Amino acid sequence: MYQAKRASRSEFVPIRNLRYHVHLWGEPQPGVAPLVLMHGWMDVGASWQFMVDALAQDRWVIAPDWRGYGLTETPPADNYWFPDYLADLDFLLDHYSPGAPVDLVGHSMGGNVVMLYTGARPQRVRRLVNLEGFGMPVNRPSSAPGRYARWMDEVKAFHRGELALKDYDDAAGVARRLMKTNPRLTQDKADWLAPHWARPDAQGRWVILGDPAHKIVNAQLSRLDEVLELYGRITAPVLAVEASDDSLGQWWQGKYTLAEYHERLKSVPDCRRAVVTDAGHMLHHDQPQQLAGLIEGFTA
Repeated sequence: MYQAKRASRSEFVPIRNLRYHVHLWGEPQPGVAPLVLMHGWMDVGASWQFMVDALAQDRWVIAPDWRGYGLTETPPADNYWFPDYLADLDFLLDHYSPGAPVDLVGHSMGGNVVMLYTGARPQRVRRLVNLEGFGMPVNRPSSAPGRYARWMDEVKAFHRGELALKDYDDAAGVARRLMKTNPRLTQDKADWLAPHWARPDAQGRWVILGDPAHKIVNAQLSRLDEVLELYGRITAPVLAVEASDDSLGQWWQGKYTLAEYHERLKSVPDCRRAVVTDAGHMLHHDQPQQLAGLIEGFTA
């Protein structure tokens, strides 16, 4: 099994009536911004371990589990609203760095959150790194009736138990699932991740530490004009990192392209791009050394 080089410790913080679980590495350093890492959809904060191990310098690193993921409590609701992630992040930064801006990194869904958050709270962020947080395709108002109908159908399906996540016989089964999703993930890393990504239930079945309600579509359409307005309010330098595999093209099959994403990034006042080679969407698993070097160079 993978041997972690930098041990993390767990902390639970009260955030908006939820008990938030946070991974911490290192200690606060005077004059050095904390490095805050926000994971993506159906991932957990522990997932950053490989990249944290690859950092050349010791830093105070903060990596929460989003609401309804990992060891953070699941809210008493049957679906999730995107603005809640921004508010959760705001409370977390109030707790860990109330008087100074942070270096903020987000992957995938977390990348989308940190971009919008920094547009709304530009003074809270010193440097911003977006890892494949591409945003959503352009939505037409004409699709709103169908979106609301789909949302209601999926909420009903959730209450019927039809959105349940697959469970597994043991941790080895979870590791195999992780490697199937990401063929670049090595056995040692998959074995290490499995008990952070899932836990046995009362019947001994290994269940994913993610609320099935995360699968429900957002009822409201993403509005590109609002997104670009928030991008334009970001004052921190931004590093937009992509993997060499075009995951965006694989997901949307031409409905939304990297060229369109790059066009959106032009709304960010100070933005540069970088590519991590020989990597897919889980680039913090595939090439932690490359990624750590990019982040350290950018935030130095």
